[in-house]
Amino acid sequence: MSDILAAALRRYPGDEIGRMLGAPALRAGGRCYAFVAGDDLIVKLPAARVAELVAGGAGRPCSPRPGRPMREWVRVQPDLSYVVEARTFVAGPSPG
Repeated sequence: MSDILAAALRRYPGDEIGRMLGAPALRAGGRCYAFVAGDDLIVKLPAARVAELVAGGAGRPCSPRPGRPMREWVRVQPDLSYVVEARTFVAGPSPG
């Protein structure tokens, strides 16, 4: 498991590790919100935020099948702030 996923689990100890597209993934309430593929962190965010990150050069489309990007998933540099943003999108803010 990557360092970024381990850091997220320390922040959200009630979350789980699962699988997404064959890779270790973080889940909150059964919903996947982040996973690691190679050197990329892939997070689930609103489609408009994904478009913003891609347009600004901070993200790349997540296209497990060439030419078919997943509209609510984006590849970004590993950074815990993206994980927190994704978790908030999927599960709402954490208590505390």
